[in-house]
Amino acid sequence: MVQKAKILLVDDRPENLLALEAILSALDQTLVRASSGEEALKALLTDDFAVILLDVQMPGMDGFETAAHIKRRERTRDIPIIFLTAINHGPHHTFRGYAAGAVDYISKPFDPWVLRAKVSVFVELYMKNCQLREQAALLRLQLEGGGKSAGAETKEPAGLLAELSARLAAVEEQAEALSKQLDDESADAAAVATAAHLERKLTGLRRALDALEPGAGNTSSVPSQN
Repeated sequence: MVQKAKILLVDDRPENLLALEAILSALDQTLVRASSGEEALKALLTDDFAVILLDVQMPGMDGFETAAHIKRRERTRDIPIIFLTAINHGPHHTFRGYAAGAVDYISKPFDPWVLRAKVSVFVELYMKNCQLREQAALLRLQLEGGGKSAGAETKEPAGLLAELSARLAAVEEQAEALSKQLDDESADAAAVATAAHLERKLTGLRRALDALEPGAGNTSSVPSQN
């Protein structure tokens, strides 16, 4: 069973959170509510999220300050943040959002279809990264455990290599399809950059896996997937 991605919705107004849930429910992912910046930071202490939808105008800790805290934490600094705001103060205000680490800045009222499409891209990238980490973990077990991995103690090295190669090929195919979807002028620059980073990690993992094949010579260490 494929684990669902978590999406963090941060807004101090319950009606806005309800509207976001209605828009994003079609993605069939886990939607987590936070009614303040402090509550959002608390949720981020224990859970991993694919993307954060963050309201700018909130009492107490506003969206900009919340984003600054998120980007300072090593655990959460790479989570994409989409700012949502009911007030447009012009280019300077928008620039402040990007400077705070946002990948996008959307003014209310927004097009539900556009918001859903943007969020779905980051969810898909997150899922691909999760799959990639799983393949990297299996490969490390192959390197460190002499061909045995948890739950597969009786599997021969050749069989494990074949399984790893097949799993990696599936992720590579999905990543290539996603890159083609993003290969147009309307695609978000942040999403394109994230997809390119994913492809580079896939290439490194494929090279490490190929080095394990019989006759490939000395194996090299698995590249970091952070």
